[in-house]
Amino acid sequence: MGTAAHGGPRRDEEDGRQRQLWVDDPVGRPSMPEPVRTSAVRAVIIVAVTLTQGTVAVLCTLAGSWLAFPMVLSSVASTVVATWSVLDVWVTRQVWNQRYGVVSSPASTARRLRKERRRARRARRAARSAARARPADPAGGGRLSRA
Repeated sequence: MGTAAHGGPRRDEEDGRQRQLWVDDPVGRPSMPEPVRTSAVRAVIIVAVTLTQGTVAVLCTLAGSWLAFPMVLSSVASTVVATWSVLDVWVTRQVWNQRYGVVSSPASTARRLRKERRRARRARRAARSAARARPADPAGGGRLSRA
């Protein structure tokens, strides 16, 4: 076939070029910003350790081991830390979105409403100026005048 005896890169049989084993396809944007990803990984590790501690505490309690009481205390403390780390992910995400994630786009709702109000104001102004520019009715039925 097209495999090299020494385990090197394969060659396409048609044109003789080397075919790569791994090709990276570029994506539009990363799934999460780096600081958010870091805090999320940290939170997952802390939550996993907390769940393991809780399981060990339950098993020690069922077995009647002396280790049950210290494990329960550490599980309670670890639960507080795990809650804090999950909140840290949320806060980090919010802060990142506030600093870097806000994109002002012309199609936003507020701009659309302002544009509609401006258009209505211009139409009213044009109607008023057109009414003022109309010549007076020659029969005298139009504007009042001092005579």
